[in-house]
Amino acid sequence: MLATLWTDFSSWLGTVFLDQWDMWLILGFVAQAMFTMRFVVQWIASERVGKSIVPVAFWFFSVGGGGLLFIYALKRGDPVFIVGQGAGLFIYLRNLRLIYKEHKSNKMMENSPVE
Repeated sequence: MLATLWTDFSSWLGTVFLDQWDMWLILGFVAQAMFTMRFVVQWIASERVGKSIVPVAFWFFSVGGGGLLFIYALKRGDPVFIVGQGAGLFIYLRNLRLIYKEHKSNKMMENSPVE
């Protein structure tokens, strides 16, 4: 029985990973790794300061990973995945825009003449 389970599992692994191996699957794994890195970056940054923070790199990894996963979802034709990643991209880009505006505003304040 155990041998049969192992054979079935090995066959399933071959079907899932080896038979489907193409550039799109590689893109999907790269995208997922990039998307995962945002959590690693956030965790390390939070550990360094001893409180929960969201560094700018989190949003860049979110855009990179989310964008690649969106492309992958389009290729696979998965509507749930497409909507989920598309909505996420909007949020990630909006956060980067807000960060840029704040940074730009702070720079203007630093360069304004003091009376």
